[in-house]
Amino acid sequence: MSIFMGAAWNANAGAPEALAPVDPNDGWKITAKVKDVTIYSRPHPGSHLKEFSAVGPIAAPTRAVHAVIDDFENYPNFMPFTVESRVVKREGDSVIGYQRLSPKICADRDYTLRVWKTSWPASDGLVFRSQWTSANEFGPPEKRGVVRVKVCNGGWLLEPDSAVRTRATYTVFTDTGGLIPAFLANYACQNGISRLFDAVRKRVKDPKYALVD
Repeated sequence: MSIFMGAAWNANAGAPEALAPVDPNDGWKITAKVKDVTIYSRPHPGSHLKEFSAVGPIAAPTRAVHAVIDDFENYPNFMPFTVESRVVKREGDSVIGYQRLSPKICADRDYTLRVWKTSWPASDGLVFRSQWTSANEFGPPEKRGVVRVKVCNGGWLLEPDSAVRTRATYTVFTDTGGLIPAFLANYACQNGISRLFDAVRKRVKDPKYALVD
């Protein structure tokens, strides 16, 4: 989940529009290629900020990758810049979670998100899809010295590339708030995505994730 975040629970009614693989016909253009991760961007209507999507392989089954992304309360131990991450409540077909990030280049940011998840069988395993939207009204009040992120929408799509390999797609649009110029916010988001993939790839090597049902 996040400016980098992912979590998971059952989803149907009330979830955002389904996340799909990147389609160049939808306006996506390649922005960068970093460590086998291809990062795409496209304009967002009514904003100087861009939407980003990234696609890259992860050397683990989708179930294990999903378990890492679902390990929400341990995000401070491995997700970039994350200093606080907790579940606020489980509600029907979704989960509400709060996060606080402490980037090095600006003041702390925080937000609360509502997260949905679906999964379905494929030839080499399960496909997992997690999606989230802003839900600050359900989280803690704003704190002095911490910038509240008002918009953060995105998702993960984990598709089996084989029984032991995942094709991961991460998509996000966020307004980081504060007085950061759009070009710097766009650069920070792009750079953060490559760090996010690094973190998941490293974490999934922990054998405990392979044992999650």
